Amino acid sequence: MMQSIRKHAQPFVKEESLKVLIDRVGDAKYVLLGEASHGTSEFYTVRAELSKRLITEKGFRFIAVEGDWPSCYTLNRYVKGYSDAGVEAREALKDFNRWPAWMWANREILELAEWLRQYNEDKPDHAKVGFYGIDVYSLWESMSEIVKYLGTKDSADLELAKRAFECFEPFGRDEQSYGASASLFGEGCEDEVVELLRELQDKWKDVHPQDQENALSAELNALAVKGAEAYYRTMIRHDAESWNVRDRHMVEALEKLMEFHGEAARTLVWEHNTHIGDARATDMADDGMVNVGQLLREKHGSDVYAIGFGTYQGTVIAGMAWGAQPEEMNVPPAIVNSWEELLHREGAEDKLLLFDKSENVLDETLIGHRAIGVVYHPERERGNYVPTIISKRYDAFIYIDETKALTPIYSFAAYVEM
Repeated sequence: MMQSIRKHAQPFVKEESLKVLIDRVGDAKYVLLGEASHGTSEFYTVRAELSKRLITEKGFRFIAVEGDWPSCYTLNRYVKGYSDAGVEAREALKDFNRWPAWMWANREILELAEWLRQYNEDKPDHAKVGFYGIDVYSLWESMSEIVKYLGTKDSADLELAKRAFECFEPFGRDEQSYGASASLFGEGCEDEVVELLRELQDKWKDVHPQDQENALSAELNALAVKGAEAYYRTMIRHDAESWNVRDRHMVEALEKLMEFHGEAARTLVWEHNTHIGDARATDMADDGMVNVGQLLREKHGSDVYAIGFGTYQGTVIAGMAWGAQPEEMNVPPAIVNSWEELLHREGAEDKLLLFDKSENVLDETLIGHRAIGVVYHPERERGNYVPTIISKRYDAFIYIDETKALTPIYSFAAYVEM
């Protein structure tokens, strides 16, 4: 293994290495940019620099992230310079007000948002680069946005939306309560949500061009509600199905965005390694789990290019429990014989690995590959590794030997007060 690493790893020197990656991306329509945590500055900044280059040099049309549609759509309106979208990115980022808010309300995203705003400034609306969230957690927020949007229209769909909203109201915005009721007692809102989505589907194709993206937003909010309803209904069983519901939803939302942006559209997808790295090259497959990277590769083949990220040690922003005060934590040195430790052993510098699918490179065995979530316990480090065949999981891998925590732009107390 060390001999293979020595042969195929090259120094990661930002400008030179990004150029190599851009060449490797070629004509791929889906470029998947991972991260080994949701709180590491370098994962965000390197993705941002690569994204800027792919936007300016290769014409990529939008960034899709592991975030909620409503809050990301607020930021999307800001970076496109819409008249009611605020005067600075910090203001637009206030909509990321639900835990773990630091994932997107951070200095690194603020800087990217200002760059996108400037890049879009002299472009017509149809050519502006967008920023969208494709996750499933925004059940209540998405329902509110649908009702608000339809309330501005002379549309019978408003009654459908209100009926769906009323179905969820008894659960008091408590996802666990809804999941238990829907899963155990059959008292769910699936039918109402499916009917609403059916009515809103593709409405953007028939409205005035200036309202098309808002109509698309209504549909994507309905899709998010449908995905969230299924996710919370299945989550109660504690099996792989809720994970699969979530990743299938993200692919469906992504492909709807690709359709909206036209046949020549190309997208950048920012998600955790566990979503963008092919699940078939990990032990996730043994548990019946699929993910975004696998589903896109199965459907789009060489139109997909996935880049994973990793680190040996440093600091990270995370919480000790869901909803807990986020804090800067130490990331201890990677455990012996993990993927990250092997790369560090070869030399304590940043590295880039490029994988050629025609060669059997670094595919001898499953090796532990660190994955840090929004909830993190460094003292339980062994539980944070996903057995992985690295060369089959990604097309390329960026290794940053020592990393630091990203910088949230609001304190935890500020979010509690919002």
